[in-house]
Amino acid sequence: MAKTAVGILGTGSYLPKDIVSNEEVARLAGVTAEWIERKTQITSRRYAAPDEATSDLATKAARAALEQTGIPAERIDYIIVSTSTGDYPQPPTSALVQHQLEAYGAACFDVNVVCSGFVFALEMARGLVELRPGSLALVVAADTYSRILDLTDRRTAVLFADGAGAAVVGAVPEPYGILDTELTTRGDAHALIRVEAGGSRRPASHETVDEGGHHFKMNGRGVRDFVAENVPGALRGIVERAGFRMNDVEHFVPHQANGVMLGDLVASTGLTGAHTHRTLERYGNVGSASVPVALDDANRSGAIKDGDLVLMAGFGGGMAMGTTLLRWAVTA
Repeated sequence: MAKTAVGILGTGSYLPKDIVSNEEVARLAGVTAEWIERKTQITSRRYAAPDEATSDLATKAARAALEQTGIPAERIDYIIVSTSTGDYPQPPTSALVQHQLEAYGAACFDVNVVCSGFVFALEMARGLVELRPGSLALVVAADTYSRILDLTDRRTAVLFADGAGAAVVGAVPEPYGILDTELTTRGDAHALIRVEAGGSRRPASHETVDEGGHHFKMNGRGVRDFVAENVPGALRGIVERAGFRMNDVEHFVPHQANGVMLGDLVASTGLTGAHTHRTLERYGNVGSASVPVALDDANRSGAIKDGDLVLMAGFGGGMAMGTTLLRWAVTA
């Protein structure tokens, strides 16, 4: 029996209202605003309000995606939330999103693949829809990194911020939809990106709080080397395996890690002919939300046309990579 063609029916995003300038970040991180922009190409970012948690950001992005498709929340069969900064250790953040949406017919679960999470969750959604034709999945990626940053650490504070992106996933006519996906994890490099305390190995205590063990930490040079060594080959591999050449790709939607890194990645991968969609200049690195936020920005601007070939890539903690190639379907 032929598999159901599965694609993205609509997108949504939400960025908090509080705009944080480079000048504000620079004062705490011990650098200059010019240094931040030169090293990252970020000019501003958004931080969640004190009364906003990850589920709140996720719900607003989800509502935007549902509104674009005209699909009511009660018709959703699965809600998958990608986050590494959930509201609580438990229950899953997806259950809180379901409650806010009143989508009580949906089975819900979270995934934590850090910045690759949206692509991983999208592939899970594709499998579920293929298994149960006619079903609909809501994939949401949301992170509130401002809550786990050491604002004096210039390696992380200048990069990370808060936001959420979402996609409604369902059947599309052939030849549209997801053409191929590649998911990879390299656990031998897991220490490059980490939050060391707050889990079962080092439960929360006065000691872990005092030493900053709950802050997000990253080996920036190691991450940059990992991306340079692994991501270009993965991108070329998935495009070629699907029977295309790199210059056939019309849109590249990458994880918004660092503007300088993205420029190097595009050049080394041979994607100079594609439109690389970037939101990091305005929003910074919003973790697993960065791919769907950039995708929604491209979709709502009208840049992506019916039938266009879109390549998405997430990479980060784990270390993990997720790449997916799809032919865009305009369903509205």
